[in-house]
Amino acid sequence: MKKYIEIAKTSTKLGLTSFGGPAAHLGYFREEYVLKRKWLDEKLYADIVAVCQFLPGPASSQVGIAIGIMRGGLIGGIVSFLGFTLPSVLLLVLFSALLSSTGSFDSGWLQGLKIVAVTIVAHALIGMQKSLAPDRIRISIAISCAILTLLIPTIVGQFSILIGAGLFGYICFRSDSNETDTNIVLPFGKRTSIFAWLLFFGLLIFLPLLKPFTHSVYYSIFDTYYRVGSLVFGGGHVVLPMLQREVELSPDVFLAGYGAAQAVPGPLFTIASFLGHATAGIPGALLATLAIFLPSFLLVIGILPFWSIIRNKKGIQNALKGINAGVVGILLAALYNPVFTSAVQETSDFIIVLITITLLVIYKWAPYKVVILSAFLGFVFHII
Repeated sequence: MKKYIEIAKTSTKLGLTSFGGPAAHLGYFREEYVLKRKWLDEKLYADIVAVCQFLPGPASSQVGIAIGIMRGGLIGGIVSFLGFTLPSVLLLVLFSALLSSTGSFDSGWLQGLKIVAVTIVAHALIGMQKSLAPDRIRISIAISCAILTLLIPTIVGQFSILIGAGLFGYICFRSDSNETDTNIVLPFGKRTSIFAWLLFFGLLIFLPLLKPFTHSVYYSIFDTYYRVGSLVFGGGHVVLPMLQREVELSPDVFLAGYGAAQAVPGPLFTIASFLGHATAGIPGALLATLAIFLPSFLLVIGILPFWSIIRNKKGIQNALKGINAGVVGILLAALYNPVFTSAVQETSDFIIVLITITLLVIYKWAPYKVVILSAFLGFVFHII
């Protein structure tokens, strides 16, 4: 029970303070789970991030679920997910209930929260480069992947870049001695993993087939959001256009939901809570949230047992050296676009970046203090 309470406290803290989108979330996770609590080392964390980059759904939420599972089993994964997700779910349901669909979310404090993502991602990059791209070869891989990611800003491009980085690592580091690696200790094995895969594909195939035989709005919500959560790659910014095609709500509602989702901490996929509430009240919000995140649970459970076996093989380790350097490069590209380009519009914005990154990197302020200060500075500059 003590372990679950610890997971709940840590994940809820992250759920209340993790502003800035998926790239920033990975920075918050690294700060809390790797540096502060030392639940896992830098290499294992990077491996988990690399795996989740290849899965559909919200990568940051999947990373949190995986860490929760490794720390406290399946229940730990659920607790980790709830802690990280529930704060934004509750806030977005409240937004949907209290604000009009054309409400404006353009405010100084929101701008401050966008700006602090620049600081968080930059801080994560500094640390990850030291451990995952410590030599000239891996720095070159990271820079190359960053350039290619900016030139080919598509999900297919990102997949291809990581695969190429893995192949390069496999070839380039073949002569390295085999590193001793730590097994991922899981409370379940391949049978549970296979069941998760079967359930994932079973729901994906049969929910749409059975939809013509039911006229329930709740069945339709579950089918729609499960399918979106199963098929969308690239995180919360990519899920919006797919939901616009699938859900029958006005464009104003979508824009309001998108603005609200960016204004709250936690995963952007919780826009499903806002839209589900707009469609069918609180039951709709709960169903939409469950449906859009369920594929992530099943995929993480499905991949972890196999991953814990194959990641210790020498060839896989060599490929992972390249892939992890590639992840650093992709995060570097994300630091520029969309994080920097969407947040830093004026001189005052860059001033806030300089202040917050100095306090975080040099003076070692806790991230949540930096977030609060950035929001306050954004508000102050907005009214000046």
